[in-house]
Amino acid sequence: MGWNDQVIAEFRSNNGRVGGMFEGAPLVLMTTAGRRTGRPHTNPAVYRRDGDRYLVFASNAGGDQHPDWYLNILASPQVTVELGTDEGTARSFAARAVPLEGAERDRLWEAQCADNPAFREYERKTSRTIPVVALELLDLASDPGAGAAVVRQLMGHHQDLRDQLARLIAALDRGEAAGAAAPEGLAEQLRKHCLTYCYGLHLHHTREEGAFTQFERQYPALVPAIARLREEHRVVADALTAFGAELTAAADGEKDVTRMREGIERLVAGLEEHFAYEERELLAAVG
Repeated sequence: MGWNDQVIAEFRSNNGRVGGMFEGAPLVLMTTAGRRTGRPHTNPAVYRRDGDRYLVFASNAGGDQHPDWYLNILASPQVTVELGTDEGTARSFAARAVPLEGAERDRLWEAQCADNPAFREYERKTSRTIPVVALELLDLASDPGAGAAVVRQLMGHHQDLRDQLARLIAALDRGEAAGAAAPEGLAEQLRKHCLTYCYGLHLHHTREEGAFTQFERQYPALVPAIARLREEHRVVADALTAFGAELTAAADGEKDVTRMREGIERLVAGLEEHFAYEERELLAAVG
């Protein structure tokens, strides 16, 4: 387990508190979509509260390059954040990442440096202007139409995943039918398509976990349904991990299109039932 994974595991086990260099610091986990692969990436960051917003700073410890998470949010500002809570357990929240500019950025950066001199040292190490990003959590309570809008968005994502899956299975079928006549590299291309679908499904469920927290608080009647959906997410996550390991191992060995198709079928077994149940329950509550 790498350093980043250790921090993440400790954060999740201790309601957002960790030791080492982050001991005592207000910490958030951010999951962004990789700008090239779409793969979910989770990073810890020190935050500062500004009203209802959580501010994070793309310092990269004073490096001359922006951190990857910042480049990811420029490509896609939809973020899932994890925070310690008064309930005693770290929870996920859906959020939008907004880079700040001008006087607002400068004022908040100076406040952070005044409170934490390490950030002033980061500033001295680099010639770049260190970005300040506001994480704005989804607020279902203040906008009566927000819940229905989120459900429509989730349903759109479901349809996109359905369409991607149909195209992927069709491509696997063509590759399987080609057999020995398949052009060199076809299996590797299909493997990459399988990984892309896995990344997309994982990212979708990660983002849903954040939205679910806010739905549970705004619509208490949804708690039992969301508990079921969270459990199904865990089952899918385990299947994604196992299938991803199979695909990665296949990169250096025999690439069997038939086995890839079988793996996809195992992975998505029950997925349509999961989507339909989620759409039915959420829409009934907020529609």
